[in-house]
Amino acid sequence: MKSRTTIATIFALLLTCIYATKEATKKKKSKLYVPQIDCDIKAAKIINPEFIAKCPSGCQDVKYRVYGTDIYASFSSICGAAIHSGIIDKSGGKILVQKVAGQSGYKGSFSNGIRSLSLPRWRESFIVSEGKPKKGVQYPSTLEYSSSSNTPVKGGSQRKEYRTTAVPLQTTQGAFTTAKAAIRTTEFVSTTPKPATIPTTIMTTITIQATTGVATKPPVAIHKVRDIGSSNVHPAYSSVAAVASRQVQAVQGRTQNQGLQRQEPIVSFRKPSTSPANLAIETDLWKLGSSLFDTGFSSKEDVVPKPLEPVSQGNPNCKVDLSFLIDGSWSIGKRRFQIQKQFLKNVAQALDVGPAGPLMGIIQYGDDPSTEFNLKTYTNSKDLQNAIEKILQKGGLSNVGRALSFVNKNFFEDANGNRGSAPNVAIVMVDGWPTDKVEEASRLARESGINIFFVTIEGPDENEKQNVIETNFVDKAVCRTNGYYSINVPSWFSLHKVVQQLVKRVCDSDRLACSKTCLNAADIGFVIDGSSSVGTGNFRTLLQFVANISKEFEISDTDTRIGAVQYTYEQRLEFGFDKHRTKQDVLNAIKRINYWSGGTSTGAAINYAFEQLFSKSKPNKRKIMILITDGRSYDDVRGPAAAAHQNGVIAYSVGIAWAAQDELEAIATDPDKEHSFFVDEFDSLYRFVPRIIQNICTEFNSQPRN
Repeated sequence: MKSRTTIATIFALLLTCIYATKEATKKKKSKLYVPQIDCDIKAAKIINPEFIAKCPSGCQDVKYRVYGTDIYASFSSICGAAIHSGIIDKSGGKILVQKVAGQSGYKGSFSNGIRSLSLPRWRESFIVSEGKPKKGVQYPSTLEYSSSSNTPVKGGSQRKEYRTTAVPLQTTQGAFTTAKAAIRTTEFVSTTPKPATIPTTIMTTITIQATTGVATKPPVAIHKVRDIGSSNVHPAYSSVAAVASRQVQAVQGRTQNQGLQRQEPIVSFRKPSTSPANLAIETDLWKLGSSLFDTGFSSKEDVVPKPLEPVSQGNPNCKVDLSFLIDGSWSIGKRRFQIQKQFLKNVAQALDVGPAGPLMGIIQYGDDPSTEFNLKTYTNSKDLQNAIEKILQKGGLSNVGRALSFVNKNFFEDANGNRGSAPNVAIVMVDGWPTDKVEEASRLARESGINIFFVTIEGPDENEKQNVIETNFVDKAVCRTNGYYSINVPSWFSLHKVVQQLVKRVCDSDRLACSKTCLNAADIGFVIDGSSSVGTGNFRTLLQFVANISKEFEISDTDTRIGAVQYTYEQRLEFGFDKHRTKQDVLNAIKRINYWSGGTSTGAAINYAFEQLFSKSKPNKRKIMILITDGRSYDDVRGPAAAAHQNGVIAYSVGIAWAAQDELEAIATDPDKEHSFFVDEFDSLYRFVPRIIQNICTEFNSQPRN
């Protein structure tokens, strides 16, 4: 009895201690104070690398500019980015901000009532998430602001690498076999690499297992269903799973038949660092070695090798990166799907695919899109045609909008063969009409520089138009609404007639308007002060400033072109727009400019630049003049500047030391504060490079669609 009483007493004491500990813990927890920020605060102004803040209401105004999507450039409005990403609405709220490395490019988009802008690159970025504190992380109750907007931000770029491997296991028998991937991923680690160090990587193991399934009846499309009797009914295999399953079965059959003990082949799924969302399939198949006995020849026989057929490098007059979005829905039927494949083969032949010409990949869409092969998979028309013939219909609905979103986010990546120097083109094949909306996905793709063409076959008649989800879907999707980017074919059996018409349009790079961006669609003329007050040393600094701006652009005869004029009392054309066609040639030409020395006649220099440079500019190019001077002009600048503005020249003025503010404003295009800059010393010129690039891109992105 006594022992029971003792145990009860000890138990009561333990409960008391536990309760007291919990109460003490509650008292220790202090409420997190969340600092409030204004709508115009940019991430670059706040030094803290990670913080929670509260945004006020009304931050959706267009004056609070945002650059990027999901990942934002650091000179974006923090609260504007939070609304754009959907973390808060216009009424404001708490957000968590994390600084990340600068990006090589930022894509603009329209989301939640805010249109973000595109930008080529920036030194620092940030991401926004819900304003909930992470466990074990202490957040500042007051934010530390930088004292100057020009304070450089130190830090390297983050490098992320992904590596995955898939190991096939023993398959089972059944009505059909599919591959099932069991994925185990280690915790992601991101580091800032130092010179001569190896970046941290992660390993993801994918185990391919075989499961047995039973074929199911295909879903019925909600739009017009034709040729039901000949519909190509296939189970909705995943293309990756089907490839992996076939490789496993084939290799197992070979090893069993030959009685060999051999390590099973490995199907590798490598996730490129530039596009973590995209999986590119690479296979490493075991190939048995061959010998004289295998070939059937004896060692005494002479084997005469066949001469290799020359392989075309492609049509150099049609250098485009082309994605075909083919309709694999159930409504198209088996016979029409075969016609569609024949059309693709005819187009591949007419294009003359090759590394020096067009490259072509194919995405098949139904309920969901999937890549049949990317741009780098096949580099000649013959191999491409053979691959097209092997494509199997996947079935499903006609979700074109979802397919366009997939293309924009995943297809045109460097890892998939995107060359950068070639225009991106997406050709959408549609049987009837889409079963989802295409307008928003198309707009985002166009803003990314993708030229969208539509080929519609057997569109809806008057009785069927009531079933169309989105009216005028073609005009809402294509690059331009002038009829150039859309072809309507009345019957599948006349599809072959439009092959040459489509190829001719795709290959005309001058008409591919959606490829034009702020970095590849301008003629930029530098007007450089070479007067005596500049001096030899400062003149070299000035030329470095010119080079730093020039190297940010995509330079070629069909992209941005660069020209330069130096002036004193007189003027000299250093090189015109048509002189240098590569970035390196332009940079070398800038280095070779010799300092002239003399007086300062800026007005005459503006007239000369217009006559020698901008009067010879291409019609589809934006004419941009960047004038740099260190003093007041001996002649009038207002008249020549006004004439240049009236003739479509966008003028930027950069003044150093003794430059006159009133002249700089007269030279610059309105508004002056966006186009006129002044600095006390030549060594500070570099600060204006990102601002000038930013303003050029902002103006370009604000142009209306025509």
